[in-house]
Order: sequence, then structure tokens, then C-alpha cells
Amino acid sequence: MSTSSSPLAPGAAVTATVPVLAPPPWAVAERALFDRLEEAWRRFQEVYTDERGRLRYPGELSTRDGGDDFYEAFFNWPQLYLLGGSTEILRAAARHWRGVTDQLTELGIVRDDFERGYDWFHQGESALLFYGLTVADPETWAGHARRFAELYTDPAHGNYDPARRVVLGAHNGTDGADRGLFDGSQYPWTQTEADTYGYPLDWLPGRAASGGPDGDPRLGEEMARRLGHGDVAMNMSISGLVLNAWLATGDEAFRAWVIDYVDGWRKRAEANDGVVPDNVDRRGVVGGDLDGRWYGGHYGWTWPHGLYSVGQAQAVASLAAALATADDSYLDMVRTTHDHVYALARDLTLAESDTSVRRKAAALLGPDADRPTSMIPLRHSDRGPHDWNPPSLTVPMALWIHSGLPDDRARLERLRERSGRDWRAVLPFRDKEEGGHEAPWFAFLTGDNPGYPERALAAAEHQLRRRLALVGAYPGEAVREADIHLWQQVNPVVTEILTQLTWGGPQVVYNGGHPQARVRYWDAKDGRPGLPADVAALVSDVEPQHVVVELVNLSVSAERVLVLQGGTFAEHRLDAVEATQTPPDPGWPGDFYAYESAPPAPIERAVPVGDGVRYLTVTLPPSTRIRLTIAMTLRAFPPTLDAPVFSHWNGVQR
Repeated sequence: MSTSSSPLAPGAAVTATVPVLAPPPWAVAERALFDRLEEAWRRFQEVYTDERGRLRYPGELSTRDGGDDFYEAFFNWPQLYLLGGSTEILRAAARHWRGVTDQLTELGIVRDDFERGYDWFHQGESALLFYGLTVADPETWAGHARRFAELYTDPAHGNYDPARRVVLGAHNGTDGADRGLFDGSQYPWTQTEADTYGYPLDWLPGRAASGGPDGDPRLGEEMARRLGHGDVAMNMSISGLVLNAWLATGDEAFRAWVIDYVDGWRKRAEANDGVVPDNVDRRGVVGGDLDGRWYGGHYGWTWPHGLYSVGQAQAVASLAAALATADDSYLDMVRTTHDHVYALARDLTLAESDTSVRRKAAALLGPDADRPTSMIPLRHSDRGPHDWNPPSLTVPMALWIHSGLPDDRARLERLRERSGRDWRAVLPFRDKEEGGHEAPWFAFLTGDNPGYPERALAAAEHQLRRRLALVGAYPGEAVREADIHLWQQVNPVVTEILTQLTWGGPQVVYNGGHPQARVRYWDAKDGRPGLPADVAALVSDVEPQHVVVELVNLSVSAERVLVLQGGTFAEHRLDAVEATQTPPDPGWPGDFYAYESAPPAPIERAVPVGDGVRYLTVTLPPSTRIRLTIAMTLRAFPPTLDAPVFSHWNGVQR
């Protein structure tokens, strides 16, 4: 975004003086993980991609499904760069986006670099790689960001009706919203999908609801008529695409679109007792194509995933609008919907539930799978609430990290109180979203899980090594259409734990969200995002008015200088800083034995920051550490993708 950043106030800089005589284990493990990840992504690239950046995939695609899987293979590679990974991984991520886009164009999925027409459950997943590239390198990707957003902000593309604030179809893209849900006369069911999720429109009489090749052919006709046109809740994820364009270009038309579109859905939720409906016809009428039902839309409350998908789309839209306006009331739509479902919770064992995602639930519960735990109904249809599962913490954590409000924290506390599992346990699993460790992280941030950093980093290392072992077992040439989820399953880039520990941010909302951070960093000497080499960071406390972060320079010979900013987009104002450290002492670093008994006791010193700034410069001499308690005002500045202005000759930003 072109908004100029506030200058760093004179003197808003600090130098660490606390000696690192015994590096904290979390710092050593964190930097080791960065090193392992550099090896890991190169190995994945070697096995599964070619010299053009494409995935080794010799087949065709029989349906519109699958395009997202190509992009998802690299979804978090730009995030590793933003955290402090090498510049090479950013170049690789860009090359693979280009290669996969050309590949999918040849396969008939993409036109003009964008999906021809598909639902936003999947398009949101595809977009994560592109959003990460835009945040990391806005100058290169701003043109693409504008062009993609204009598919929806310009009605000439046939995707959006601004008068009714309605996206015109559940499948949309460069071909407009009139493609329908499928080619031919039947939705491309697989038997596994049918056995797992049932069928949409299950209230239709006769055999219409059975679908499949032996079912009533009216199901295809009814799906095309009732689900193929009009807006659906998953389309709220389009807000992330348009927000991305606003951040990259500063064009206020994109900001206005986000506000207008999300306002439309917010009013529909308010009219439905606070629960967001999942469908609206082209006239703007909720349930207009479903005989008045507020549920039953494509990828909505009834089929296939319910709250899991609807809630993520809500979160993407509400967080986008809140960031664009600094008005957190947009999050109320998410809160009321989730609270309605949470109020229906029952205590069940995994065996007693009717979960449609049993393997995922079993991984989340781990050794507590046989104990009764609070489960919520993810889906709703004419037969009422069903599909009971442990609550996902992705959305409530995203709300709390964004707002910091006591009510959002209390919502998580209530979920913990009702849970039958130990929220402090760190299980070494990784799901498709590379999430699932919100519970032990929340316990750590609230003071009840002090060993989390070390155990979480060990779990991340476990994930990385397991995936590299799988890379060796499944060569790229063996991948066919039935196997294309393999790339996601063996992608060894793990960034969830690093994002939590260094940024104080959760894993991104997977169906099209943007990264969240309480703080993030720039390497002042190299003038790029991320932690400098040898520097480890740990955010241990996030409150509405402050954040606590510890920085350690593990190098024994090199000084490192970083610039710390408030928020992913420098939107938080740094109001005051207290540095816990020792004063400079003649015994450090010249005489090691001066500290043989004990170093001087740390003291707190206030760092002047003037009237509040976006950035703080931190100088870390060799083998030093510093603990910063930073008072901040959330979202006091307009968000920006602009980099700080660096002065390389002395390492201090001006």
C-alpha cells in the first residue's frame, strides 16, 4: 500500500547488553529448525518439480477439482521467507507459482493466470501462496493483485452484482459466474465423498437425494438450478483477494468493495438471529433457491463441511473488513455464529460421535480419544444439527489474537474448561492446514504451559523429518490424479510453530486468510523481511495493550541489527518500550571470567519512543539477549506493505 509509514522517532532504538553464556534451549532449537527447513524445501523441489517450476504430473484432470492442490504444495514457502528463511526460497516460491499457473492453464483449469471458475473453499486455499508472495514482494505482485481483484470489483467480468451485494455463483473466476457447478449433467461424485458426507439437497423427495450414477437424474438438474447460481457463504473468502489488492496498491476502490460486500453478509446474519446463512439467490433473497432454507447452499451448513468451512470464510471476511476499517465490530458476525453452535455442545467420545472426519478428530484428540470431550455439530440440515466434532480453534484463536479482548480470551477459556483433553499436550501431528497446535500455544500464552516452546519446536522437527522420509518413499513421477494430495502431505516446510513463537501469530486461516502477527521483523543490514541470521525470537505474552518478546543473538562473532514492527502490516503503534537487560560492563565481552560466578542482575530501562512509532531498531552484539515489554495500540495506523527505510552504514533505521 502506498501510505507512507510514520518515521521512527529519534532515539527509538535499543542495544542488548545481557550476555548469552548458556543459550536458552528454545533459541538453539529455533535456529536449528530454520537450518533444517532450508535443506528440506530444496529436497522437495528436487523430487517433485522440474526446471520450469512445474510439479511432475504427467496426467490430465477429469474435473475442475485439483487446481488448488498444485498451489497448496507451496502454500507456506513465502511465509518461511517472511519469518527469516533465505531469499532463495522466495525466488523458488515465485518460480513455482508461475510454473504451476502455466501448467494449470494447459490443463484447462486456469485462464489469464486465475481459476476459470471454482468454489472459494478451494480457491481460498489456492490463494495462500499468492498472498504470501504479495506480502513478501509487493512491487512484483501488485499488478497481479489488482487484476485478480478486478474480476470481482468490476461487474463487467460477470461475477458480482454491486446493487444487491451478491456474487452471482458458487463457482466463479475468469469465466464469470455462469459456468454452473459442473460440466455435463451430474456433479462429479466419488463414492468416498458420498459415504463420508452424504449428498446436498437431501430433503428432495424420492431418489433424487441419492445421486450417483444410479440415482435420480433430477439431482444433477436440481443442483444446477438451486445451487449453481447466487451467492454462498464460502464466497466471503473473496474479501481476502480484494484486501490483498488494497494492501498492494492502496486503491481505495478495493477497500470500499470489502466493506460493502462484508456489510451485506453481516446484515444477513443479523436478520438470522446472528447466525450467518449459507445461501442467497441472485435477487438477494436468503433461501430464495432453497424453498426458504437459510442452510443448504454449496459448501455450506449442510454439505460437506458445515461450520468448518463457513466459519473460516466468515473469519476471512470479517478480519479483512476489520483491518480495512479498524472497526472490530465486524468480528461480531463470527462470534455470534460460533457461540450459537458452541451452545449446542455435547460430551461424547470419538466412538460415540458421527464425525465425518474421524481420522482428523483422532489426530487432534490423541490419547484422549476414548475420553468424553465437548463436541459441537458442524452441520445443520432438515434433520437438525449433526456431524459432532471437537471444536476447531483456528477461528477463535484468530479472533483473540486480532482483538486481544477479554471476551475473546474467555471464549477460549470456556472451550478449554469443557474439553476432555489436556490443552498443554503437544502432539507431533500435522494436518493439511499445518495447524492444530492452538490449544497448547494458548495455554503457554496464558501462563500454564512454560515448556511449550521447546516441545513445540521438537514437534515441528518431527514433522519435517517424517515428511522428508515420505519424500524419499514417493517419487514425483508416481503422482496421478488420485494422488495429488500427496504434495501437501509431504511438503516439509513447517511454519506454524515458528509463526507462533516469533510473531505471536496463529497459523493463517487456511481458506484464504492473511497472516496475523503481534510483531514481525526486518533484517536492517540486508534490508529484507525476517529475523537476521543467528537471531531467535520468542513472544511469550500478548495482551490488548502490550506484547513481551525476547531476542537472542546466538552468533559469537557477528553483530545483528533488526527492526521490529507492530503487526503484520505495521498497523500497531509502539507506545512505550521497557528493556530488561544489564548496563554495559567492562567485564563484557572482554573478560569471560568476570561472569564466572554470576552476571550483574538484569534491570529494566525505559526506551523513549516519542509519541508512538511503527518501528523499533534493536542492535544485538555477539552473544547477547534482550527482553522487551512493548506497550502498543492495536491498529492505530493504516496497514502498509511498505518496508521501513534502512540506513545501512550504521544499522539504524531513520
